[in-house]
Amino acid sequence: MSWAIKTKGYSQRRACGLVGIEPRVYRYRSTRSDDAGLRQRLKELASERRRFGYRRLHILLKREGIEVNWKKVYRIYREERLTVRKRGGRKRALGTRAPMAVRQAANQRLLSGIARQCPAGQWVSRLRL
Repeated sequence: MSWAIKTKGYSQRRACGLVGIEPRVYRYRSTRSDDAGLRQRLKELASERRRFGYRRLHILLKREGIEVNWKKVYRIYREERLTVRKRGGRKRALGTRAPMAVRQAANQRLLSGIARQCPAGQWVSRLRL
């Protein structure tokens, strides 16, 4: 854009029209402060408290007297890549497992878990789980 204005001698309006943007977008200057002090303090707190997310860090900043919107804390938190790493999955039991029994007959597996007994003339079924 600046090239077209300087070398070709186009006006801002014409150069913006060729590129397809509004002149006010080309002229826009951000007024956002750099927040260097806040960034530094947020990094320090995040390194001290590794398991704290942006919400808990925001509370710590408020306790220190730094009044800042949580959305700004969240934006800086993401920009500095201070996100908390996810914990590992559930620990599973280690060791050897008993191999599954091989069927000898078609319906053997179904009947292997049921044991029928007849104590005192009464039929009882027990299931092994």
